[in-house]
Amino acid sequence: MPEAKAPDALARLGQAGRYFAQGLRLMVGLPDYGGYLEHMQRTHPDQEPMSYEAFFRERQQARYASRAGKCC
Repeated sequence: MPEAKAPDALARLGQAGRYFAQGLRLMVGLPDYGGYLEHMQRTHPDQEPMSYEAFFRERQQARYASRAGKCC
């Protein structure tokens, strides 16, 4: 029985690592293109996903658009 637990534990550890990395990227303002691609494949398989460059520009615009014309 212990053999069956090892792959499950490794899968959970891998998922935790992915969540941790995603959190770090979000904290420093890097958009998660891989997560976006997974979302598009899962929920919008009929639509073409944006290129990385277009995705990055869209995320930057969404992040900073509300501060336009303000100094702080």
